[in-house]
Amino acid sequence: QVHLEESGGGLVQAGGSLRLSCAASGRVFSNYAMGWFRQAPGKEREIVAAITRTGSSTYYSAFVKGRFTISRDNGKNTVYLQMNNLKPEDTAVYYCNAEMYLWYPTRGPYNYWGQGTQVTVSS
Repeated sequence: QVHLEESGGGLVQAGGSLRLSCAASGRVFSNYAMGWFRQAPGKEREIVAAITRTGSSTYYSAFVKGRFTISRDNGKNTVYLQMNNLKPEDTAVYYCNAEMYLWYPTRGPYNYWGQGTQVTVSS
């Protein structure tokens, strides 16, 4: 099992930036594809971005493409989400996810979540 801990959330004005980090421990980090998801009040959890095990490929949902960047540092067991030009509709709890065998949005039995970090964007 892998333990994930997010950090970097907070309150920011529209148009501002935040950088989320997710530190992993417990297993070989490079064995996992990593993803960022978010869940707004009253809505389902949705994928935001994902990155392959080596970092060679990425995926972005249409609503963040061009504004958010996912990256990873396998030497530091950490995945990042740089969020620029934030909008009020980006307000949500952001979750880090680790997937051992499959690729997003499909998740298999060896799939793990962090506790989440709140991002609030004021207008």
